[in-house]
Amino acid sequence: MSEGNKSEAKTTRDHDTIRRWAEQRGGKPSAVADTRSPGDPGILRLDFDPKDRALDVLTWGEFFEKFDEAELTFLYQDETGDGKKSRFHKFIHDGGKGKH
Repeated sequence: MSEGNKSEAKTTRDHDTIRRWAEQRGGKPSAVADTRSPGDPGILRLDFDPKDRALDVLTWGEFFEKFDEAELTFLYQDETGDGKKSRFHKFIHDGGKGKH
């Protein structure tokens, strides 16, 4: 994916990039509450205000442990087409082949 245009989607597996992107938008590491089990935080999400009651907040450590274990890549957008800060993101499974 292109690194040039800020409105184009990018991918990364870099923990610092993901954390910085989320925190700049008020995002918190979370998981879908109904998918949690002992030893497994469940399906990962980023939660933005107002808090989604269906999500449980995780530590960044728990979040990234699951992220790496599931071989996920973070697909994200820095800005919308009109230059506003974007919250568009997805977690995709690509076997850990995304950019580091």
